[in-house]
Amino acid sequence: QVQLVESGGGEVQPGGSLRLSCVASGVGIKDYEMAWYRQIPGNRRELVAAVTVDNILTYGDSVKGRFTISRDNDKNTLYLQMDNLRPEDTSLYFCSVRYTNFWGPGTRVTVSS
Repeated sequence: QVQLVESGGGEVQPGGSLRLSCVASGVGIKDYEMAWYRQIPGNRRELVAAVTVDNILTYGDSVKGRFTISRDNDKNTLYLQMDNLRPEDTSLYFCSVRYTNFWGPGTRVTVSS
């Protein structure tokens, strides 16, 4: 059974940083493209960042230059380093095996002064 569990969310002031983690079980992330999404109005999810099996990185336009996605295949863990956070980054962040229905329950990030 595939399970993805995110952690690292919390409340931070504008300009602050957080590091999200996603521990996977039941699937070896080294064999899949992995991604972080966040919830947007309309109960939709937008792509924040993705990393292919060959470590090709993709970022949403609003987070380029501020967020960094990485993977540790030995630990079967996906990361999202978020720097220079803005209030508009406030959301529920999800880890996903991209192009599948495997999602974590999400971790909440709040950016507020």
